[in-house]
Amino acid sequence: MLEELQKYDKAILKLLQSDCSLSVADIARQVGLSTSPCWRRISQLEQAGIIRKRVAVLDHARLGMEVVAFVTVRLSQHGRGNLEQFEAEIRRFPEVIECYTVTGDTDYMLKIVTRDIRHFEAFLRNNLMVMPMIRETHSTIAVTEIKDTTELPLETQL
Repeated sequence: MLEELQKYDKAILKLLQSDCSLSVADIARQVGLSTSPCWRRISQLEQAGIIRKRVAVLDHARLGMEVVAFVTVRLSQHGRGNLEQFEAEIRRFPEVIECYTVTGDTDYMLKIVTRDIRHFEAFLRNNLMVMPMIRETHSTIAVTEIKDTTELPLETQL
């Protein structure tokens, strides 16, 4: 699908990832299309899975969630059962807002958001450290947020 994206599609995607509350009429006007073709293009992008969902991006600090932590996880064994069990467990925790398998000495990288350091410690002790398939974890607490975006670099990649 990436090869098939035309300049209108790229312009639509750029606008939507910047502000998904824009109306189809607003998007159409900004990209130089009439409303119906613009709506069809957005619909096709959604059906193709390029647009997964439209959401509001919340400010964690203004909501009182002060701690952002990056936690690496190393499993005790790498059998399929351990991997699937760990991933299923992680999906249950709302504090884990991102989870990736990674290369190197660890198996997973988690991004965790909690209200404060005490809640972070409680999350580690009561949720992660009790999982039998975890061998070790290492945590890094973010001090200052320099950049936080959900926007993909469309103009440099497509």
